[in-house]
Amino acid sequence: MADTAVAAKPIPRARIQAMKEYHPPLGSRDALRLDFNENTLACSPKVREALGRISAGALTRYPEREPVEAIVAAHLVLAAAQVALTNGVDEAIHVLFETFLEEGDELLLPVPTYTMYEVYASATDARVVAVQAADDLRFPFERLLDAITPRTKIIAIANPNSPSGSVASQGQLIEIAKRAPQAVVLVDEAYFHFHGETVIDLIGEVPNLIVARTFSKAYGLAGLRLGLLAGPVELMRWVRRVLSPYSVNSLALACLPPALEDTAYLDWYVNEVLAARLEFEAALDAARLRRWPSRANFILVDIGPQHAQFVRLMRAADVLVRDRSSDSGCDGRVRITIGTREQMRQAILALNQAVAELNLGGRAQ
Repeated sequence: MADTAVAAKPIPRARIQAMKEYHPPLGSRDALRLDFNENTLACSPKVREALGRISAGALTRYPEREPVEAIVAAHLVLAAAQVALTNGVDEAIHVLFETFLEEGDELLLPVPTYTMYEVYASATDARVVAVQAADDLRFPFERLLDAITPRTKIIAIANPNSPSGSVASQGQLIEIAKRAPQAVVLVDEAYFHFHGETVIDLIGEVPNLIVARTFSKAYGLAGLRLGLLAGPVELMRWVRRVLSPYSVNSLALACLPPALEDTAYLDWYVNEVLAARLEFEAALDAARLRRWPSRANFILVDIGPQHAQFVRLMRAADVLVRDRSSDSGCDGRVRITIGTREQMRQAILALNQAVAELNLGGRAQ
């Protein structure tokens, strides 16, 4: 009996043992942060003011998300019952997959794309069906339609997509939803502000459409972990059964309304990034490096076999960039976040030095 007790130990379920691991390279980031697509400057000054008004007593109470959800819904011209705030988009994805995926179901995923879709899907008993984009990394619309089956229960589409920066049109997304009425079509609009096009106005009109948004990118609130899901009331009712009632903390809830109110700051930052993106694209073209068209706050660049050395040289110049070579179809490719024009001029100097040292010029096509 004693031997049995010593040998016994808790064992996670088989699905968790097989689950894909994700280890974000977040350590030692005291440099120009062009590696995680965050706001590279600051959140709105009104957010900082709101943080200063939070009392010690306020932190003793459990957070109440419903009043802020109503504010967000009004901002998006939606009903409060159509919107749920989440602890970042990661929680939104996790909850959605837990709500709608079970054994025998399929998650349809155009790749390359955001890594966490596959990570969270691997914690369920569903099967991931990857639809590979061509070398141009355009949205694989026809291939995706061909991959839909009666077992397809979620189709996850980042729009704009990461790491490619490519987009699907509203018409394509509507057609996908029509072809798969049994499936939730998740459109992840994390980079909406840099793209300017959305399908959130179709919530309720397209019965199987759910949209995710984040406040980690343009709004600069990545440290507060704020995201949202917006969808038809009948679908959101099931999502709320899975969603923790207290997963969005009080600080985040206090900061979100002033962030939404400060449209002047948001517009300034987005316009600054778009202007910087144009300048950086020109620098990449001048360096004769292949790049992919992007509608987001980042650009994917073909560095080739020397991608790891390139990343190290950029880090040595105090510029952090993200090697995406492990992504499907992205061998040798590096993603570079776009910050302000001043920041990107620093990045251009580092880029040109790395290109010269590694003799990279001539990879443009």
